[in-house]
Amino acid sequence: MKISNIPFATTDWSAIRPTEHAGAPGKAFWRTLQAGEIRVRMVEYTPGYVADHWCSRGHILLVLEGTLITELQDGRRFELTPMTSYQVADDDAPHRSSTQTGARLFIVD
Repeated sequence: MKISNIPFATTDWSAIRPTEHAGAPGKAFWRTLQAGEIRVRMVEYTPGYVADHWCSRGHILLVLEGTLITELQDGRRFELTPMTSYQVADDDAPHRSSTQTGARLFIVD
């Protein structure tokens, strides 16, 4: 990832209005900041959330609260707890997320 043409700025995430995204079941609430070609998000998953699709986009994801299960399309599963992260490149490992307890994440993609 090359970060260019983005001036220094701070972000008050509480001032960014969340958008709702349906899971299958559950909901995700995204607070999104677009900075050039980079999308930065604070994401909250409700308890019982399961992603409704496989994602092939690259991410850097950090779990802030809760427990997140990340399942890869090849069958591998990873449990992430607060202060654990994953990194994946575009089109490297299709993945989807779920949580029984709910989770809050910081994602850069």
